[in-house]
Amino acid sequence: MTDTEIKAIREIRINPIVPSESVLVATARSMRPRKAEDPAPRDTRRHVDTCPFCTGNEHMTPPTIASYPDGDNWQARIVENLYPVLGDDRSTGNLVFGLQQAIEGYGRHEVIIDHRQHGIALHEMSEEHLFLLFGAYQERMTQIYANDARIRYVLVFKNFGPAAGASIAHTHSQIIAMPVVPENVYNEVTHSRTHYQKQHQCIFCSLIDEALTFEATIYDRASGQIRRRINVGQYVVERGERFIAIKPFASRYEWEVHILPLQHQSNFLDITEHDRADLARVLKRTMGRLDAVIGGAQYNFFLHSQPRGDDFADCDASYHWHLEICPRTSIPTGFELGSGLFVSTLSPEEAAERLRSVDLDSPAA
Repeated sequence: MTDTEIKAIREIRINPIVPSESVLVATARSMRPRKAEDPAPRDTRRHVDTCPFCTGNEHMTPPTIASYPDGDNWQARIVENLYPVLGDDRSTGNLVFGLQQAIEGYGRHEVIIDHRQHGIALHEMSEEHLFLLFGAYQERMTQIYANDARIRYVLVFKNFGPAAGASIAHTHSQIIAMPVVPENVYNEVTHSRTHYQKQHQCIFCSLIDEALTFEATIYDRASGQIRRRINVGQYVVERGERFIAIKPFASRYEWEVHILPLQHQSNFLDITEHDRADLARVLKRTMGRLDAVIGGAQYNFFLHSQPRGDDFADCDASYHWHLEICPRTSIPTGFELGSGLFVSTLSPEEAAERLRSVDLDSPAA
């Protein structure tokens, strides 16, 4: 079997965290005819006079909730979202009619202006600034939970680029606090808890251990030819002192990368200053690799952490918080939307190898 044949993959991969989620890896699909697309243009201006998030335009946004490090010389600023998906401005109660039911759309929706500079990308921010930004996430999440017992989950996420849902070019993240635990997080927490009850191990920790220690060669029973080689570190994109960036074996998006603490930790709110410093470094380098390989990537990232509530109080040992980075290089098709099965035309192994091969430490990088 040639190297090309080994790399040609058509298989359905099961997500080990949430087994009901599957990904169809079909690398031959990448050869089909399609129009080449230029990278999406990025607004790299440092300041835009009409942008409400730029310095000097603070009066164009709702009042500042918090500024970091201070209001006079802010480097990151939090305000309420002018067009919130959830809000605490009214209370209508829950509705039930027949089989239909609706839960009150109560919560909070806030914007974190990530940086003073309008068009700066994550990989261009300093590690010190990313350290400050993660501190802002942590502090604001803690405050929201402390101020409102009705909030079950606080989601921090970032949309970068129109394809990822960003409506304003100035770099920003968002916080949505909600009275329910979203399905994605709920599924992760419950499945990882079930795994822990059976195996007495955190499944996220096991996946990290496999990425750092496991290797195997898988042969075809009939022919004896090599079907797959799995090498130690094959899925590792970046590693720091306390965090690791891994390409999931069942990646929903071709360039998807997850960042996790190397040591078990269930709640993002528990990170220390040393954690934040290493997380900042690993994120910056990971985003630098993505930018070098796919250039001008539009993406979403989001933090998944342990929810609040008595029904999740026993998940300290089984759940592992993480940051998911999902570059948007394709549009979901009818098959994907109709089946719920993501399709990737690039193998996670090749994607990880290409990201790892970027030399970030050379003068030109």
